[in-house]
Amino acid sequence: MATSVARIFARRFHVSARRHALSPFNMPAMSPTMTEGGVASWKVKEGDSFASGDVLLEVETDKATIDVEAQDDGILAKIIAADGTKGVLVGAPIAIIGEEGDDLSGASEAAAKATSSSEKPKETPAAEEPSKSAAPKSEPAPKTETRADLPSGDRIFASPIAKKIALERGIPLSKIKGTGPEGRIIRDDVEKYQPTAAPAANVPAPPPAGALPDYVDTPVSNMRKTMQELPHYYVTVDIKMDKVLKLREVFNKTLADKDKGAKLSVNDFIVKAVSCALSDVPEANSAWLGEVIRTYKKADISVAVATPTGLITPIIKDVGSKGLATISAEAKALAKKARDGKLAPQEYQGGTFTISNLGMFDVSHFTAIINTPQSCILAVGSTQPTLVPAPEEERGFKTANIMKATLSSDHRTVDGAVAARWLSAFKGYLENPLTFML
Repeated sequence: MATSVARIFARRFHVSARRHALSPFNMPAMSPTMTEGGVASWKVKEGDSFASGDVLLEVETDKATIDVEAQDDGILAKIIAADGTKGVLVGAPIAIIGEEGDDLSGASEAAAKATSSSEKPKETPAAEEPSKSAAPKSEPAPKTETRADLPSGDRIFASPIAKKIALERGIPLSKIKGTGPEGRIIRDDVEKYQPTAAPAANVPAPPPAGALPDYVDTPVSNMRKTMQELPHYYVTVDIKMDKVLKLREVFNKTLADKDKGAKLSVNDFIVKAVSCALSDVPEANSAWLGEVIRTYKKADISVAVATPTGLITPIIKDVGSKGLATISAEAKALAKKARDGKLAPQEYQGGTFTISNLGMFDVSHFTAIINTPQSCILAVGSTQPTLVPAPEEERGFKTANIMKATLSSDHRTVDGAVAARWLSAFKGYLENPLTFML
């Protein structure tokens, strides 16, 4: 009898403990530099259970859409941030999760508590004292007070991203009315802020009702924000691509017999030639880290890919150890994942050297901006038939397929002579592509 009673009390205590096991699930940091993200879509519905390794949701960053997997078994009790929610700070609650057997009736209350605790700004002692003396304890000050209406000199509460955008645009936070919890200024408040025009003698007539502006504002991505001014300089060479084109044709015929889907591109030869030149001139395979210049031993080459949401640079790792067929297969797979927004952070973060190829757009020549902290980026134009001197020919000239390549270098890490040596090596490999095999 005593044993049965003990089991009953133990069972009740166990159930009671599990009822309080509901916990918030916060927006994860998908990369070291991520400060906020968006919920692209939930893959698990409210009330459904999930197992360790299941994909819970897709998180949208400024560069890719990434699957978030469950670390343990559990139940999705309540979704806080619905599909399509943007600008969720890292660490902010996006859902409430529990375990099998938990009482889910308190999920809504847990969600409200998690949201309020994460968004409630900390009060300063000086700001708390007047509120305590002004209002009786039984009647606390309403929590919906708009802090944007506080007198000048009082503390202004704003999210970190809102402060950053306001600083970049020169907008005084005291002029913005916050719409976040308790009047907190959030990102949308700063982006939608319109300065009040000062009174003037000749005020232009307002536009007709319903008139649309003749411009479109596009938010600046984190990648574009990193394009800081640094001492660029440019070196350009003309490269004869005839041998590459012939060798590519031979290789593709051979590959077609084995795999009809396999096909080498000119860019595959360029990637391989870049790695060979970096092996010859390792000073170009470097990065400016402020206090030191880091020179890499392997060539992890970033290849710029245009996507619907902007430019991204997936990385082909350790190119020097790979053949043309492997480089081609990896480049195609990474480019597809980039356009689908499915790249993982480790697939586009890092890299030691970048290639930007606009040859497919029939661009003959351009200069590219360095992908910091890397030291160099190579801008590749199209291959075009060009008349060149040929003393051995009866006419004294011939037609050659010429490609222009321009190396942008950071003068803090790569001197002009080093850039010239690297381009010379790069040109040599492309004009004699059989040297790849040596």
